[in-house]
Amino acid sequence: MPEIINSVIFAGAGPGDPELITVKAQKALMEADLVIYAGSLVPKALLMWTKKSAEVFDSAGMNLDEIVRMIVSAHGNNKKIVRLHTGDPALYGAIYEQIRALEKYKIPCRVIPGVTAAFAAAASMTMEYTLPEISQTLIFTRISGRTKVPEKESLESLASHQSSMAIYLSIGHTEKVKKILSHYYGEESLCAVAYKVSHPDEEIHYTKIKDLLKMVQDKKIARQALIIVGKAVGMTKDGIKDIKSQLYDPGFSHGFRNKS
Repeated sequence: MPEIINSVIFAGAGPGDPELITVKAQKALMEADLVIYAGSLVPKALLMWTKKSAEVFDSAGMNLDEIVRMIVSAHGNNKKIVRLHTGDPALYGAIYEQIRALEKYKIPCRVIPGVTAAFAAAASMTMEYTLPEISQTLIFTRISGRTKVPEKESLESLASHQSSMAIYLSIGHTEKVKKILSHYYGEESLCAVAYKVSHPDEEIHYTKIKDLLKMVQDKKIARQALIIVGKAVGMTKDGIKDIKSQLYDPGFSHGFRNKS
């Protein structure tokens, strides 16, 4: 990625663990004069990488205009600025509107990717979403709520594929999610709820889809949770089938190895 002089950096903080931030984002935080972080989701522990002289602001109580004004002012004073988002900024990060607003002031921006919660959850579960001949597709989505989802991307439509699926920002609509997943995956199928992934109080709960709502209510999970569904969940938890890829099959040749 070409370096742009004094560009505003939109950086992914990762799912919560300060050590899961990328080296590039860590360096950006260490050099920043101003850090605006999404405090509703980004733990303060991530700020350990900032220098003592840096100004640090939580954007949880700020609106778009306030964020933009702060960045414009700091950029005018030639300060290095990091806008720190949870997970990966490209996924439910609301960076589009911020970058377009800054373009009006001819302020350059660049983005540093981060680890999204679905991958941190899979790591905790030692799960592979794309099991050979079982599932080769992973869908990131959310259910329609206050933020509307295009009709063609409705959870009903996507669930009909029965692929691996990580459902973000939907734990408050668990009853509706359960009904949809029961229809397409089967109520006896296993799913997982990953709460505060990679945080010190992380919880991974497995449950049959028919019991999803009760489990969420019993555990009092109301936010910061993913619902993960698909055959890979049950196969990882129960280990019910020995699955091997072609990649390491001794009878399979590829560009780096001849078959035995």
